Amino acid sequence: MSIIDTIRTANHNLFRNKLRTFLTILAIFIGSFTIILNSAINSGVNNFIDDQIDMIGGKDYIVITKAGAMNSMGGAMMNMGAGTPIEYDENAQAVSFTKNDLAKFESIDGIDASSIDRQDSGTSYTYITSEKTSKKYQGNGLGIMPAGDFTIPMIVGDIPDPETKENLIALESGYPKALGYDKDEDIIGETVTLGIKDEVTGKVKEFKAKVIGVQAPGVVAFNGAAGTKQLVKEVKDEVEKYYPEAKRNTYYAITARFDNSKYTESEIKQILEDNGFEGMTVSDMSGMIHVFFDAMSVILNIFGGIALIAASIGIINTLFMSVEERTREIGLNKALGMSNGRIFAEFSIEAISLGFWGSAVGIILSMIIGNIVNNLTHQPGGILEALPTFNLFNFTIGNILTVMFIVMFIAFLAGTAPAWKAAHKNPIDALRYE
Repeated sequence: MSIIDTIRTANHNLFRNKLRTFLTILAIFIGSFTIILNSAINSGVNNFIDDQIDMIGGKDYIVITKAGAMNSMGGAMMNMGAGTPIEYDENAQAVSFTKNDLAKFESIDGIDASSIDRQDSGTSYTYITSEKTSKKYQGNGLGIMPAGDFTIPMIVGDIPDPETKENLIALESGYPKALGYDKDEDIIGETVTLGIKDEVTGKVKEFKAKVIGVQAPGVVAFNGAAGTKQLVKEVKDEVEKYYPEAKRNTYYAITARFDNSKYTESEIKQILEDNGFEGMTVSDMSGMIHVFFDAMSVILNIFGGIALIAASIGIINTLFMSVEERTREIGLNKALGMSNGRIFAEFSIEAISLGFWGSAVGIILSMIIGNIVNNLTHQPGGILEALPTFNLFNFTIGNILTVMFIVMFIAFLAGTAPAWKAAHKNPIDALRYE
């Protein structure tokens, strides 16, 4: 008897008692359904985060502060994802870069000196408005693109070239409609007004800027509107014109590109540490997001595992009952020369088939439900309407096959005891069984 014949016979035997087999498959289905949905959610979330990081780029981007700067910054920047609280020090002072520090940093092997940008290139404006509306909207951050291979996902248009000698700006999503434009495309080429309120005199100074792009929404995005260096400098100078000179020329962080073909992120951060600096990469910024969702997935999969354990008990019960019902048949087969191994294989394949059908039904139904949910959440008014590239459920061949093989393996293990019992029955006693 070939393996194909054994599989065919095993499946035929399973459905001799259709109700019992159906109930066993149903129990397996519940466990596999739960696990594949949890895996799809985890894959969907992590895939979206990875896509956002890939679109933004910045694999060679690093933010650098002097050693000890985390204490003065409360750890808000450099301690993202570290999970280690920093003790409060009432005597701590801001640790800023000096000219000597910058020169030392520029000489570090692996750092692209031409890409160094002091983090004084962004600020906030008081309000924004346009000729299409009489309303003014609360201002947000305004900065230039970081050094490195950073890009920003765009709904329409482009990010301003920082070096362009014009006041150009790429707005965040939502601003075009608020400023009186029906579509994002309609604001391209139009002029908006940024207002800066002087905190000392109370007077307002306005700056004009030409819109050349609208940023796409995402969980990882540029913080605020993106402008040219010229626009950012004009706004910043107005905001800081009453600052003491020492404060105007203080830099608490700088950004740069590092040679990621020569050094890994860990290696370049160690080199920086050896020179009295600290570094944070894009991976550091996104790492804890992955950890959070991975942990949630493990917790949810535990419930699916409990369901599979219950299903395993059902498999054992189903096959033990099948062995008892087919005792004389087993004895006859052994009397006709069927080996113990062949009988063991037949009952093992029955168990594996239960796992296969239960997981297959669970996967098919979960994919149908998952795709329906993905479509509904992107409809107008849906919870993911603002994130068109985010599919909550992401089914991959790897996840599907992994879940199916795990379920089938568990079913095989559950079926070994009944299969062993069937294979080792005494043929004479089996033939006499009533």
